[in-house]
Amino acid sequence: MLDTDWSDSWRGAFGIELRAEAIGLASRGWPVLPGTCPAQGQDTPWFGPVPAHENWREQLGAHPHRIAEWWTGTQYSLLVATGIVLDAVEVDATVGKRAARLLRALGHPAPIVAMPNGRWLFLTKVAERVPAELVAHDGVHLHGEDGWIPLPPTPFQHGVVHWRVKPEVWGWQLPEADAVHEVLVRALDEEPEAALVAASRTAA
Repeated sequence: MLDTDWSDSWRGAFGIELRAEAIGLASRGWPVLPGTCPAQGQDTPWFGPVPAHENWREQLGAHPHRIAEWWTGTQYSLLVATGIVLDAVEVDATVGKRAARLLRALGHPAPIVAMPNGRWLFLTKVAERVPAELVAHDGVHLHGEDGWIPLPPTPFQHGVVHWRVKPEVWGWQLPEADAVHEVLVRALDEEPEAALVAASRTAA
């Protein structure tokens, strides 16, 4: 849990980790940007980080040296813009776990992020189209053009964003959006057991 009991040394170490992750992602061409963090002693509801700078669109593609400057001495969360290098589909944890099992059954892992608010993010290449089932579903949030998502280890008030499946598992090659979307549609519409049987047959 994040609260005011964090020691200064712990906060410093956490800031260094955020800085290192931001530099690493930027060096791979991911459009990272600094985001807001929950304030110490904040009583108002926290709905997640947003870009820290109003002109964040103009800052995309900054050199890793510039990225390092942003995260030096300032507590920022780590965001990545969507609709440029990657997109993301956000679902609840129940659907997320079901989709993750389906992806494993198919032998096609995808980078997956879990947030402390119980939501999961499935990262893909930029999508040319999105199935109507995902667009129309109330529990699905699509992150595409002109959007952003938080990446680990971004802090929330009650926890830290973390990887369920790291990009290294995919060799840093993002999966095709269509393939992940198909699995998410299955996870939304089918009972878990039936979906897993269908995925196993597809893999075979």
